[in-house]
Amino acid sequence: MTDEKKHAAGHPMLAALALLCSQLSLNGGAAVAKHLFPKIGVEGVTAYRVGISALIMLLMFRPWRTRLTGRQALNVAIYGSVIGLMNLLIYRAFSHIPMGIAVAIEVAGPLTVAVISSHRLRDVVAVCLAVAGLYFLLPMHGQVDQLDPVGVAYAAGAAVCWALYIVFGKRVSSGSGGQSVAWGMLAASLFIVPIGVAHAGAALLTPSYLLIGAAIAVMSSAVPYTLEMLSMRALSQRTFSMFSSAAPAISALAGMVVLGELLSPTQWLAIAAIVAASALTSLR
Repeated sequence: MTDEKKHAAGHPMLAALALLCSQLSLNGGAAVAKHLFPKIGVEGVTAYRVGISALIMLLMFRPWRTRLTGRQALNVAIYGSVIGLMNLLIYRAFSHIPMGIAVAIEVAGPLTVAVISSHRLRDVVAVCLAVAGLYFLLPMHGQVDQLDPVGVAYAAGAAVCWALYIVFGKRVSSGSGGQSVAWGMLAASLFIVPIGVAHAGAALLTPSYLLIGAAIAVMSSAVPYTLEMLSMRALSQRTFSMFSSAAPAISALAGMVVLGELLSPTQWLAIAAIVAASALTSLR
């Protein structure tokens, strides 16, 4: 095998590894963020995550060196707005229900993208698995009546945003990965930061909170979104959705280790069913 062929064969593997690292960083940051909710509210933490990430990305990649066309600017604006809203909604969900369950519901977004982009019989099985998993997680089931329906609704909204994030992220990724993310984070910050300031006010300037906010921004946005953008350039939209399927399990583990969020065996089985459904949609 020539060096060129070896590089081509290894490229998707590196992209998959980058995506896994992004999930670990993202969920670790989310677990840390939940500790700040009582201090500055969900909106304040989201403003930290998005605003500080935007500053970091702008300094790192200096995206103004690459001029955007009108179409690219529109895609970046939508991409960034979706990032901001997705962050706000999933953090709101975290404030009501355990992280693993929230992300299990949220992953319905990439699952939907994968199913729509494929026409195979096994997708029917995947949908059945996902429906079964959601049935045992949603409040309509008697054993999980402790779940807050409001939190479930927020997670469902985040699922819609995640699906849009994949679609528009794939379009934006045709340019330079880091610069595309920087433009997207700037658009997200223009949307989210004013909301955070309106809710948290001067508390956002507390030095100790700022330090934690910077760590959250790096772990939850700057690192994972850059790695995901690089992955999107090498992986198809459907394959990217498949690798994202591990998110509920990783999130549940992060919630258990960092926050002490213990799930019942039924809830773990439900999460496993949703992870299996997401993975099954992209098996070749």
